[in-house]
Amino acid sequence: MVEPILKWAGGKRQILHEIVALMPEDFRNRTFHEPFFGGGAVTFWMEPKKGTINDINPKLINFYVVVRDHVDELIEDAKRHKNEKEYFYKARAEFNEIVRNGFEIPNIRLASLLLYLNKTAFNGLYRENRKGEFNVPFGRYKNPKIVYEDRLKRASEVLRNLDIYNEDFTYILRVAKPGDLVYFDPPYHPVSETASFTSYSKEDFSKKDQERLRDVCLELHEKGVYFILSNSYVKPVRELYEGIGGFEILKIYAKRPINSKADRRGEMPEMLVTNVPIELRVGREKARLIVNNGRSRTLVASKSLVEYLTVAERST
Repeated sequence: MVEPILKWAGGKRQILHEIVALMPEDFRNRTFHEPFFGGGAVTFWMEPKKGTINDINPKLINFYVVVRDHVDELIEDAKRHKNEKEYFYKARAEFNEIVRNGFEIPNIRLASLLLYLNKTAFNGLYRENRKGEFNVPFGRYKNPKIVYEDRLKRASEVLRNLDIYNEDFTYILRVAKPGDLVYFDPPYHPVSETASFTSYSKEDFSKKDQERLRDVCLELHEKGVYFILSNSYVKPVRELYEGIGGFEILKIYAKRPINSKADRRGEMPEMLVTNVPIELRVGREKARLIVNNGRSRTLVASKSLVEYLTVAERST
């Protein structure tokens, strides 16, 4: 597996086994798509042989294009950054100036600055204001590691197998084929009327967008495309998927470490929705074996899922 190369709020590593449990057993042989990429924990864990990733945030997509196509240049530039408060704010200003002036993908300097800001900003947050400018303050880490060279190079290898898009999530209707697997991780619906989640891009994800996403899932289902979707376990979202033939809603729990209120930093309910038939799924027991014992992907790089599980079971 490849570790995610950016810190990202709402990352899916802690519930990865729940997601894998819903996948078809032969998921490694299927084309995989992740239309809300963010930190990409699921894709980097899977290391798919082919597929697509997408995100509406052009700065983020620029970063992944640079990692894929110019990883050595990115590493060279990023090694020059300094974990100093004055330098941080100069770097943040430079990042925002490039954004204001407009940029073409790939932009190596912008990617380098994003990596630096991600590793040194407060709580590793990525947040934008309405102008699309990065506005997180300095994090005051004592000695953060900014450049994980081996991790970046391994991520580059994974991304070379994938097409990268910077579009609305509906692009998936053009590219997904019957039998493909899609994982949707949209911005979560607020858990209360007063809750406001951090903005990862200047565009909000509205209730209407949640409805559009449900409609996309319906179209994919009709095309014979499998999907898994995660979201907050709240009534407005549940109601979008309840009663749809072939869809199943599951309640799981995940920790929410980034919250202004301490009593909301514990385990919170989340929702997974899927159209993968039960008889095709990996299942929770096997998924835990895969995720917990499958840290060394090279051990089983050429093995089928059954062979992979055999190796995992022998190690326990």
